[in-house]
Amino acid sequence: MEAVMNKKTKTRKRIPKYLIYEMRKGSPIYYRDYDKVISGEKTTEEIMGSSELQALLVMIISNYIYNSLKKKYFVFGHEIGYKFAPRSWYNLDIAIIEKEKLKKISDKYLTIPPKVIIEIDTKADLRKFENPQDYFHRKTQDLLDSGVEKVIWIFTQDKKVWVAERGKRWIITDWDDTIDVIDNLKLNIENLLKEEGIKF
Repeated sequence: MEAVMNKKTKTRKRIPKYLIYEMRKGSPIYYRDYDKVISGEKTTEEIMGSSELQALLVMIISNYIYNSLKKKYFVFGHEIGYKFAPRSWYNLDIAIIEKEKLKKISDKYLTIPPKVIIEIDTKADLRKFENPQDYFHRKTQDLLDSGVEKVIWIFTQDKKVWVAERGKRWIITDWDDTIDVIDNLKLNIENLLKEEGIKF
């Protein structure tokens, strides 16, 4: 029995750290299909890269928000790391944070809670969760508990938008609906894509 347990422990240790997507309370959340990288079926770049649509949405939404609110806010993209608790960090697609709260920029993960976070799908491996929705609920609640005021999820496959705001009822709507982002700035995903001449 002890030999079997030692073998399992050694197997777990073989998963490289670079395949960890996020960390929650010391428990790693791996990239989706991380096991296929280990087996040689996929490359690291294949599982870490974004799709054309995901990358496009991050770009146009970030630009739209920054151009509208650049006097007051920074708009970070490129999956900025956010350390929200000890031994815990999440990757964020878009993070909106007040400039006055971030006067000194470091080369470390963000520790100050953004005001609004926008997430587009996920690269996380969801097989360890009983229900895939558990991941989205936990991440959202963790972010709100850490001081984030609003978390917006954009799900490209279903064309849905999920808005979770601290102290308010969470809502799910279609992405052709207009939602409030911050400081009365409205966002309509479908209209934004049309303005860019993108058909999806």
